[in-house]
Amino acid sequence: MQAKALLKDHVSKIASLTDEEFDYFFSHFKPETFKKGQSIISEGQLVDKEYFVIDGCLKAFFVNDEVKMYILQFAMPTWWASDYAALYNNTKATINVDCVSDAEILSLSNSDREKICSELHQAEHFFRWRTNKGYVAAQKRLLSFMNNDTKTRYEELLALYPALYNTVPKHLIAAYLGVSRETLSRLYNSSK
Repeated sequence: MQAKALLKDHVSKIASLTDEEFDYFFSHFKPETFKKGQSIISEGQLVDKEYFVIDGCLKAFFVNDEVKMYILQFAMPTWWASDYAALYNNTKATINVDCVSDAEILSLSNSDREKICSELHQAEHFFRWRTNKGYVAAQKRLLSFMNNDTKTRYEELLALYPALYNTVPKHLIAAYLGVSRETLSRLYNSSK
């Protein structure tokens, strides 16, 4: 599906924009392509864009002082990614975003998002809904980490995002779950 059509389908599930309004909305997005492993946002960099995935897969992650990677989010087609704390607060990134696979994305600057939200009520509604949905998902994930064992978190991940397991390398899924690759292998083999 073409980038414009994919974004229009995504937005139309939440907001009612006329064709003319959507054309204006879409005109603020910039198509970009990245290669597997390429960095989009690096820790310490100023962040002024968010990214809508058309094709491929991104990961948002943090590397601690012991050089252990923690994956905060994967972003597959129709998902969004950025360092939102840095984007909204005009500060430097504290996380990284890079490509798990070759990726085609649409980028939207913070100033352009604010502009279209002030001009199109339905665009503002869409972005508010999306932000709320992202907050709820992050809260559910945090509660799962606090309440569930590794096996339950693994089963939740497979139930929610079955395509992820075939798209993302296993060591990255292990980092998302906060376990070693060996633990993930045991979980995978015990669930067969």
